[in-house]
Amino acid sequence: MTTGHEADGVLLQLLRKAVDVKGVEVSALALGFLYYFLILSSYYIIRPIRDNFGAGNLENLPLMFTATLVTMLVANALFSALVAKLSRRRFIPIAYRFFIDNIVIFLVLLATVPKNMWVGRVFFVWTSVFNLFVISVFWAFMVDVFSSEQGKRLFGFISIGGTLGAIVGASITAGLVQRIGTVKLLLIFAALLELSAQCVRLFPTQSTASARTEQADERAIGGGILTGMVHNFSSLYLLGISGYMLLYALTSTLLYFQQVGVAKAAIPANEARTAFFAEVDLVVNVLTILLQAFVTGRLLKWIGVAATLAILPALTVIGFIALGIKPLLMVLVIFLTLRRAGNFALARPARETLFTVISREDKYKSKNFIDTVVYRTGDFIGAWTTPALGWLGLSLAAVSFVAAPLAAVWFTVSVWLGRKQAALAVAREDHEIATR
Repeated sequence: MTTGHEADGVLLQLLRKAVDVKGVEVSALALGFLYYFLILSSYYIIRPIRDNFGAGNLENLPLMFTATLVTMLVANALFSALVAKLSRRRFIPIAYRFFIDNIVIFLVLLATVPKNMWVGRVFFVWTSVFNLFVISVFWAFMVDVFSSEQGKRLFGFISIGGTLGAIVGASITAGLVQRIGTVKLLLIFAALLELSAQCVRLFPTQSTASARTEQADERAIGGGILTGMVHNFSSLYLLGISGYMLLYALTSTLLYFQQVGVAKAAIPANEARTAFFAEVDLVVNVLTILLQAFVTGRLLKWIGVAATLAILPALTVIGFIALGIKPLLMVLVIFLTLRRAGNFALARPARETLFTVISREDKYKSKNFIDTVVYRTGDFIGAWTTPALGWLGLSLAAVSFVAAPLAAVWFTVSVWLGRKQAALAVAREDHEIATR
C-alpha cells in the first residue's frame, strides 16, 4: 500500500518533470497557478465583448483610449492610498470586489438599455482599466512573495495557469454568447473574480524566499500615493522598464486599430465578430500553453532574461513589415497569434522577473504605475497616432511601416533591461549574503 508521504513524493517527481520546484514551494506554486487561472479566465470572458464594442465605435477609439488613461490615473492614486494603509491580504480582495460591484451596475444597464452606445463605450473603458489593474496586482503579489531566482524557475509554470484560464474564458464566451447572451456571461465573470480574491487570503508565504515572517507579510506597505510615480522617474532602471512598457503598449495599440478595422470590414455581424475575436483568443492561448509548458522555463534558464525579452520586439518588427505589405485578415491573424502568444509565454514571465530586484514598496506602487498609467499612456499615444497619420494620408497598412522602427527601439531597450536585471540580481544576492 502506498502511504501519504510516498504519494506526495510521486506527485512531486511528476511535477518536477514540468517545473524545477522544491518541496516547500509546491503549495505556493499551486495556489499561484490557480490564482492566475481565475484572473485570466474572468478577463477572457469579457475581452471579446469589449473588442466588439470597440469595433462598433472605431471612429471614437482615440477618445475612449483617452478616457481610459484619465480613469487609470485616478484608479492608480486610489490604489496607492489603499496599499499605504492595508496589508496585501486585505487591499487585493477589496480592489477585486470593487470591480465586482461595478459589474452589477453593468448587468442592470445591459439588461435595460442593451443597444445604448454610451454603455458600450463605458464598458470598453472599464474593461481596459480592469484588465491591466488586476493582472498588475497579481504579478506584484507574485514578485513580492517569490525571489528573482524563484521567479526564473516558477513564473513560466504559473503562467500556464493563466493561459489555461484564458482558454477556458475564451471558450465560454465563444460557445455561450449566442446562446445565453452577454448579461449572463457577466455573472460567470463575477463569480470567478471572487474566487481569485480568496486565493490571496489562502496563499502560503512561509515557503517563499522573500517572506521573512508572517507578521512582516501582513504589514501595510506604507509611503505616499505619489511614491510610485516619484520613484519611477528617479530610477534609470525603472525608467527603462517604463520605456519597455510604453513601446509595447504603443505598438499594441497601433496593431489593435488595424485589428478592429480589418475585422469590421471582413466580418460585418456583431455577434459573429465577437465569436471571431474569442476564437482568435482560443488559438493564441493553445499556442501559448505549448510554449509555456515546453519552452519558457528552459529558455529563461538557457539564454537569460535579456535574450528572452528581445524575442517579442524582434517578432513585432517582422510582423508589422508583413502586415504593411499584405494587410489581409489572414496575415493579421497570424501576426496577432504569434505576437500575443510570444507576449504571454515568453515576454511576460521575463518582464515580471525584472521587478523581483526592486524594493517591496516599488513592487506594488512603481510597478502598478508602470503597468497601468505608463501602459495606458502608450495606448493614448498610439490611439491618436493612427488617426493623425490617417489625416496625413497614410492608410492603416502604411501605419505598419511607422510601427516597425518603434519596435526596433523596443528591441534595444529589452536587451539593456535584461542585462541590468542580471547585474542587480547578483548585487542583491551578494548583499543578502553579507548581511546574514
